[in-house]
Amino acid sequence: MKAILYLLMITLIWGTTFPLQKFVLAGYSPFVFNAIRFWLAAFFSLFFTRKHVFKDALLLGIVFGFAYLTQTWGITLTTASKSGFLTSLYIVIVPIFAFFIEGERIKGFQKIGFPLAFFGSYLLAGGIEGLNLGDILNIICGILFALHIVLITRASKKHDEMSLLSVQFMTAAIINSFASIGSDWTISLPLLSSAVYLALFPTMIALIVQLKYQKKVGNNVTALIFLGEPVFSTLFAILFLQEQLSLIQWTGAFLLIAAILFASLEKNHDKIKKRLE
Repeated sequence: MKAILYLLMITLIWGTTFPLQKFVLAGYSPFVFNAIRFWLAAFFSLFFTRKHVFKDALLLGIVFGFAYLTQTWGITLTTASKSGFLTSLYIVIVPIFAFFIEGERIKGFQKIGFPLAFFGSYLLAGGIEGLNLGDILNIICGILFALHIVLITRASKKHDEMSLLSVQFMTAAIINSFASIGSDWTISLPLLSSAVYLALFPTMIALIVQLKYQKKVGNNVTALIFLGEPVFSTLFAILFLQEQLSLIQWTGAFLLIAAILFASLEKNHDKIKKRLE
């Protein structure tokens, strides 16, 4: 239960990023912002890391960097609701990678949780129409985030959590720096302070929690827990951006919460089963 609560806590932290970036990023290149965020995360991680793993961290960084690149690029070419839904498809893609990379199968309550996750995400997005380049980029983003989750679980079983940070962040920073070539790198105080917050909490601390606790609950349970991110981001958007939800969107949010509860039930069911054996 402790692992579930910590993973749910980082979804709350991730949920703060959407309204924050909406406030700060107007008029700035999102690629520049991503690059600054990851360079800062790489710098901060050096204070906590004594040993650096290269090969696995490099692979994580490539997937991580391109996931954010395609998300940032994609959202500029489509609507926020479509972007949110298509990116959240990583929830239902995780079991595919989990099976082929780690041999992890969907079981028990997860068989109910994943369909709820799909329909809940669709309803929360308010439905989608048509398909354009931005949508395709967000689908690619979802695939990359799903792969990153499974690779984190695998790498954290072999290496100390802290040893996987610096190289991963530097790789993501380099990828986004290349994407920002030709952009204006003028940095304001609000932009820098936001980048510092995002580098420390939703990036570095969140990844440390992922590396430490994902392997304890498994990829599929983690994917369902991460449904907390769109729920929290929606709540923060209502609180700080005065956004309004329709009845259908509220229904979607409750379905996502139900899917998270099924993930928790699955983990507790496994614990009870082990005690009885």
